[in-house]
Amino acid sequence: MLEIRIHGRGGQGNVVAAYLLAAAVVDAGLYGQAFPAFGAERRGAPVAAFVRVARDTVRRRCQIDRPHIVVVQDPTLLKSPATLAGLEEGGCVLVNSARAEAIPAPAGYGARWASLPATRIAEETVGRPMPNSALLGALLALTGLCPLAALEQALEERFPPDTAARNKRAVRAAAERVPEHAWRRVVDARGL
Repeated sequence: MLEIRIHGRGGQGNVVAAYLLAAAVVDAGLYGQAFPAFGAERRGAPVAAFVRVARDTVRRRCQIDRPHIVVVQDPTLLKSPATLAGLEEGGCVLVNSARAEAIPAPAGYGARWASLPATRIAEETVGRPMPNSALLGALLALTGLCPLAALEQALEERFPPDTAARNKRAVRAAAERVPEHAWRRVVDARGL
């Protein structure tokens, strides 16, 4: 089983990102589970969402404390130790950079750390500062977990045609900015 934790703030689409990723892996023939965890429900409050992917039915229903991959939609959350807490040894981190340039990897991460300006990509393609689709496109390109076409199908199932088309552009633009299958070993190690 592969466990992914998504951190962001209310209004950034964390929960939608988790559901889209789970739908994409299901469309690709795997089992997926997604659910959120948040405290006070208000825009801007920290939110975490969880995704599990497996070859067999996912029966575990608890929050993910030891993720294999962490996705950070708001880079200011990196100041909180809870954001990267419990990351499995050898785990990977994908960060939305608020700037055009990448956020450098902390010591010891090297190629297990990737960042891209997902909000900027979203503004240019979707027309809104919603980094979730762009980050999912980058995540799928980095891991090879499932084809981008499966995520595009999930977008078409969730959104009206125009919104889905703009989000698909964000997915493709982000996927082109990261090294393809650079994190494939994380997926392969889980038997996916």
